[in-house]
Amino acid sequence: ELAGYLAALGGWVAAVAAAVLPQWRQSSYAGDAIITAVGLHEGLWMSCAAQSTGQVQCRLHDSLLSLDVHIQTSRALMVISLLLGFFGIIVSVVGMKCTKVGEEDPVTKSRIAVAGGVLFILSGLCTLAAVSLYAAQVTYEFFRESTVPINARYEFGSALFVGWGAASLTVLGGSLLCCSCPAKERRGQQYYRQSQPSTAREYV
Repeated sequence: ELAGYLAALGGWVAAVAAAVLPQWRQSSYAGDAIITAVGLHEGLWMSCAAQSTGQVQCRLHDSLLSLDVHIQTSRALMVISLLLGFFGIIVSVVGMKCTKVGEEDPVTKSRIAVAGGVLFILSGLCTLAAVSLYAAQVTYEFFRESTVPINARYEFGSALFVGWGAASLTVLGGSLLCCSCPAKERRGQQYYRQSQPSTAREYV
């Protein structure tokens, strides 16, 4: 349980970083004429221009409705993912056996831990969907026939890889929480059933 919780928590933190980072796509340096004076980066919330001197200028997206559909969809999925992960953190803390909350009812406590694992899995799937949708759009725009030179197009940014890693950790942690708790609950029920006949003989 603790390993699953830590993995899911690390994935949620990485998802927060991926959502905030502006490097969801970056200018490509492929092609014959390589221009390295200015590097362009775009994210869900802002676009940045990094000059070779080290100066970086960022500008928030002006209008929500003027954004492309894939950016709006990725925004919504990431917000939903972070909310689900936040609730998963709280629920999992209550349900884990290493905490003292609700110790008098271990069955309900195990079910709460499973619910936290489900929330983590849903959070990871939302992150995976957001990152994959954005990556698919970047790939489509890069390879489609256009008069734009290759070195003026965009390719994958570092935030996409952070998002894929975050989704994997969150789903893995949620799966560990879901798989570990029912097994312990079943062992407790078996122990309870085995202990019943012995107690009955003692009274006889």
